[in-house]
Amino acid sequence: MKKTFFLVNAVIIVLAGCAGSRAFDVDKELDYCLQQAQKTLSSLKDPAMIPRSIAHGDTAWRLVNYRDWTSGFWPGILWYAYEVSNKEDWKAAAEKSSRSLFPLVDSSAIDHDIGFQLFCSVGNGYRLTRDSTYRQILLRAADSLATLFNPKVGTILSWPRKVPGVDWPLCHNTIMDNMINLDLLFWAAKNGGGKRLYDIAVDHAVTTMKNQFRPDYTSYHVVIYDTATGRKIKGMTHQGLNDSSMWARGQAWAIYGYSMVYRETRDPQFLDFAQKVTDVYLSRLPEDGIPYWDFDDPGIPQAPRDASAAAVVASALLQLSTLMSDEPKAKTYYVKAINMLIELSSERYQSREINDAFLLHSSGHKPNGGEIDASIIYADYYYLEALLRLKNISENNKPL
Repeated sequence: MKKTFFLVNAVIIVLAGCAGSRAFDVDKELDYCLQQAQKTLSSLKDPAMIPRSIAHGDTAWRLVNYRDWTSGFWPGILWYAYEVSNKEDWKAAAEKSSRSLFPLVDSSAIDHDIGFQLFCSVGNGYRLTRDSTYRQILLRAADSLATLFNPKVGTILSWPRKVPGVDWPLCHNTIMDNMINLDLLFWAAKNGGGKRLYDIAVDHAVTTMKNQFRPDYTSYHVVIYDTATGRKIKGMTHQGLNDSSMWARGQAWAIYGYSMVYRETRDPQFLDFAQKVTDVYLSRLPEDGIPYWDFDDPGIPQAPRDASAAAVVASALLQLSTLMSDEPKAKTYYVKAINMLIELSSERYQSREINDAFLLHSSGHKPNGGEIDASIIYADYYYLEALLRLKNISENNKPL
């Protein structure tokens, strides 16, 4: 097999290897995303209602309010659109949409998702504008998230409410998705929130690393702990196939989460772990790089795919590739990420004229029958983020 290598020329990425050369025009795909986002923006009548998903065979967005766990992704997309275009219209839309989420900090956190909700939206707004109002909202959100931390367990409680299959309030539950919310805590610790928030984020990452993975580094979706003693009771699933399967998006959250934790801490144990959870995922991918919703579904290859997991992993791998001193492996991750983006940008996965989303073929909650083979807003968010990271690497040698 020929050695795979990459060349970067402005934003035209050329990959060469045993399958021949493949060119990828990042600006073209970013323009596509802005065109699709403009369609969605033009269709929204009430700025307080937020796009979440488009069912398979449908063309209209299912809309939710600011309380929904996905509410931060659409304003985040608008901020990314402003970053790509530098146009004030996108900025104004992003500001209006982000402000609709401000009430989230006026009450106690109802679950861990306040990080998804506010860091993907207001966090991007602060990064691009340095608006002090956004800073205060984020600091309040971080304090709210921190109230869910149980020091005896060492993790942030994910669901402080009754969830089917989770015995709360007798037990403390932590889901893999919670890793993404640590980004808010790390940011807040550097921006006035104090070292306590940094320590909570690190404790959560370490405890999750010890308890939420099998010996082969595949992840449990949920771990149940004894609230009083902190003892691990069991690992299980809520959205995967079964308690021993590798749910694709759960593993994607792990890859993204531990890459981010290493970025923030530079602790080698997190870099090593990020690679371990990445490598088992990559080793089991189908040839096109887009996972089935669960790697152990007996219905493969007829099982649904999950473009959202692919988008999350592509974004994570681009960042991870810039943090590693192991250059051959960094290049491998970089090339894998671009090949995922090439496939996601094909007619097989882009929505184009089918609906106003960016991508088709994501899977939300298959065991519950929800959002199967659908267009889902977080798939679009991480796809756009990955494209932006690739553009920034190619032009500035660093991601977002």
